[in-house]
Formats: sequence, C-alpha cells, structure tokens
Amino acid sequence: MTQPLKIDFVSDVSCPWYAIGLASLERALDSLAPELTADLRFQPFELNPQMGAEGEDIAEHLTRKYGSTPQQQAQIRETIRQRGAEVGFTFTPGGRGRIWNTFDAHRLLYWAEQEGAPQQHALKNALLEAYHGRAESPADHEVLLRAAAQAGLDEPRARVVLAGGEFASEVREREAYFTSNGIHSVPAVIINGKHLISGGQPAEVFERALRQIADAG
Repeated sequence: MTQPLKIDFVSDVSCPWYAIGLASLERALDSLAPELTADLRFQPFELNPQMGAEGEDIAEHLTRKYGSTPQQQAQIRETIRQRGAEVGFTFTPGGRGRIWNTFDAHRLLYWAEQEGAPQQHALKNALLEAYHGRAESPADHEVLLRAAAQAGLDEPRARVVLAGGEFASEVREREAYFTSNGIHSVPAVIINGKHLISGGQPAEVFERALRQIADAG
C-alpha cells in the first residue's frame, strides 16, 4: 500500500459546485480504496468576504456579480441539480435563496480539524447539506451548531468558538497562504502540496488523476 496522499480541498461553503466536487472526490477515493488512501483536509476560501450579516438575495447577487439573467440562472441550477444527482447530492428546489457571509463557518471548520480530520470532513458535509440541501444560512450560529452536532463534535465547545473570535487569525492566515500561492478559483484540490485539480470534476477525472499521482510516487 502506498503512503496516503495529502489532499487539501480549498473551498468556501457558499457555492453548489463545492458540494459536487467533494462528492465526486469522495466517490473517487472510495473506488481507489484500499490500495490508495488519503489524508483529506479542508482549507478556507471566502468567495464574498465583505458580505454583510444580512446577506443578499441570490438572484440579485448573481446578476450583479456575473451579469447573468434569470433564465441563465435557472439553466445553471438545472445543470447543478443533474450533476448533484449523479453523485448522490440532492439540492434544495429553487436554489439557496440568499448568499451569506461564511467566515464563522470557516472558524468552526478550523476548530473541527483540531478535533480530527474525520470530524472536519463530517462537518464540511453537514454544512454543505444545510446550505445547499435545505437552504439554511451558514451565517446562523444555530445552523452551525446543528451541523457540529451532526458531525459528532462537542456542541457546547462549538458554541464557545462561535461566541468569541477564536481561530479568526488562523483562518485569515490560511486564506492568505493559498491565495498568495495562486489559488483564486475554487474548489481547488491540491495533492501532496504540488498537484492541482480545479473545479467540480466528475469522479472519474479525480480517480484517474489520483491514480496517476500515486503511481508516480
């Protein structure tokens, strides 16, 4: 058996392609096990770091940011729904509703990593399910606490993290590290610190790339 691959999954929780990308990566890793294993960690990236506490209507946000029309947005939602169905992720009908600030979610994910990689992985999935599967706000501390509990994390400790400013500087440092190293489009899947796979790729693309990297040593 080869050494575990070190995988950094750099993303926010605010875009549906992160859910698709992660589900695809998970399927690829399942297909390659047990011959290939991975140490998977989730790294912070904020798409909208200046987003206010009140959030923004998703249609207005996409129109302002990308110039897309309601018809284009509906087409993209359908594409996303189909891609999600292919990897077993069910998106909420009609989309997310609003875009929110996600910094507290990243602080919670940073704390979860200190508790263990499996716990962080479970929390990432719980956050994606809450926002993209049920249209719940990732800025709402009660939503974050439910996600922490779902991931098997200590809810009282999670409440303390969210109530204060713990791990804020650590998250900022990690964000700066990845952006300073050229990561400006996410999801970005970085293998062993040097191989980059960009975007919400199909599972077979991840599987082929991971196998090639592992075989190359």
